Amino acid sequence: MALAVRQMGISEVDIMIDYFHGSSPEHLEMLGVDPTRLPAPGAWRERLHRQFSFPMNEREFLVLIWLLDEAAIGFSSCDKIKYGERANMHLHIVRPDKRHEGLGTEFVRRSVDIYFDLLRIKALYCEPNALNVAPNRTLQRAGFKYVKTHWTVPAALNYHQAVTRWVIER
Repeated sequence: MALAVRQMGISEVDIMIDYFHGSSPEHLEMLGVDPTRLPAPGAWRERLHRQFSFPMNEREFLVLIWLLDEAAIGFSSCDKIKYGERANMHLHIVRPDKRHEGLGTEFVRRSVDIYFDLLRIKALYCEPNALNVAPNRTLQRAGFKYVKTHWTVPAALNYHQAVTRWVIER
């Protein structure tokens, strides 16, 4: 079983778009995602494609793809980027049959290394829905430190919710 993490290619952005648009309302609720905030696929694709043209220090977000035996099974995205300082990451396993197998911890560890390298950051945050146990356990196992649980809108796709803030620093 070979795991790999790398930057998502421009031809692969539909993995992320299809994941959100194809998820059940129950799954989106567990993630804290408001389906009314999902951009239309075409507009979303265009926005993602634009980001590929920017130098790393000007990106609004960055997306990594998670591969198992060369097949895409998930992704991590990073937003709220302050190049050289900090960013916020998100993590998703898109294949339901590959969730709860412990793969996320290693994917997150590898993603962290890439984010610190590419974005030259000192701190990486993650704020999953406080009621979604899997990502909270994954972050803890991957070496993130608990900061606090609070109410916020963690990203553009989300509704107001309780989240658990985690950080890893270097």
